Amino acid sequence: MKVLGIILIILAVAGGIMASLMFGDIGITTFIGSLTSLLAGLGLLKANKEIKALKSK
Repeated sequence: MKVLGIILIILAVAGGIMASLMFGDIGITTFIGSLTSLLAGLGLLKANKEIKALKSK
């Protein structure tokens, strides 16, 4: 899960850069997609940390 979270964050950054280069509706949708990927990646990293904490108990 940690690797997938990191990959999603990297793709979100790349998507944000690409969204700044696009015009109109396509740029907005690309930015929304990259924001969604960023939130999913951060959620997976947080869930990974919580799962490790539960396993150590």
